[in-house]
Amino acid sequence: MKYNTNQYRPNRSILFYRGLLCSVLFLALSLQLNAAPRKDVSAPQPSETVSGTRSFTDSSGRTLEIPGKITKISPSGSLAQMFLLAIAPDLICTVSSAYSPDQAEFVPDYLMNLPVVGQFYGSRDLNPEEIARIGPDLVIDIGEPKDSIAQDMDAITQSIAIPAIHITATLRSTPQAFRTLGQLLDREEQGEKLALFCEKALSRVDDIVAKAGNNKKELLYCLGPRGINVLAAGSFHTEVLDWIANNKAVVDNPSSRGSGNETNLEQILLWDPELIIFGPDSVYSSVAADPTWKQLRAIRTGAYYEVPQGPYNWMGTPPSINRYIGMLWLGKILYPQYAQYDLYTETAEYYRLFYGRELSRERYERLTANSISAGGPGK
Repeated sequence: MKYNTNQYRPNRSILFYRGLLCSVLFLALSLQLNAAPRKDVSAPQPSETVSGTRSFTDSSGRTLEIPGKITKISPSGSLAQMFLLAIAPDLICTVSSAYSPDQAEFVPDYLMNLPVVGQFYGSRDLNPEEIARIGPDLVIDIGEPKDSIAQDMDAITQSIAIPAIHITATLRSTPQAFRTLGQLLDREEQGEKLALFCEKALSRVDDIVAKAGNNKKELLYCLGPRGINVLAAGSFHTEVLDWIANNKAVVDNPSSRGSGNETNLEQILLWDPELIIFGPDSVYSSVAADPTWKQLRAIRTGAYYEVPQGPYNWMGTPPSINRYIGMLWLGKILYPQYAQYDLYTETAEYYRLFYGRELSRERYERLTANSISAGGPGK
């Protein structure tokens, strides 16, 4: 098609006014650019990557192209979900398992209704089709790496065309994991706060264990509806317990499951530990009146406690960031002479940093009602 160029040729007066308008706009823009910057919550901050992609090398050594700005994340399992709850809860778009009503007090409301997509490890019920439908920017796996971790993450990436990355987090490397997540998700300040809390807890318990030396307390962790399951020495779930105490539950094949190894009261009587901790919803409230349990010195002397829970078991299940408040609690009840810190102060800081919740003294006392003073119910 040919256009009549004369039809679109502006006259001189129009050109003059256009030039004048451009000059005014240029002056206004110059003044704005030289003015002091104004904070705007809807505008990208200097630390944000506004568009495009970037390369990221995960803990398994895989280098992937990921979005420049992460806005939605799908955790690969419960451990990753707990880490993300602490550092970037607003970015979580799926959950590996639904939060229970008991956990609602400590979890943002919107997380209670997110799609449940399962987990890659453990129950291995991950639903890749649902994740692909929701379309997160990343799938993140966090925890101790399996031997096949690189292949596993590649398999997820290839099946849903969404990058899946692994960040290693052991008991000792969790501070670095939080710093890595902070850089990855543009949450450096929060990542550093979380890392420092974990480092402080590790340092304090290192000091307690050094002072205890060869005089560690003999302990059993009993759980289950009858209290005859034990978390055995050497289990993935007893890393903190084995470090701080002398775990009397020594078996040939420690279970890798959070439910522990099933045993019997006769064996527990043979172990006869100085102190017993009971898992939540176990037999803590009934052992003082049970003739068989009362044969144990820990029960006779009142040296037994219930592990605090809310929103997670402080000693694990799963063993993740909850262990950092759990180790401070265990250090305090085992070695009060060495644990020179106020447990309420530490717990309140933990709940503020990791769950975004202010923990009142009254709520703390309810949370630890069976967990601080020895002697059982009615003490």
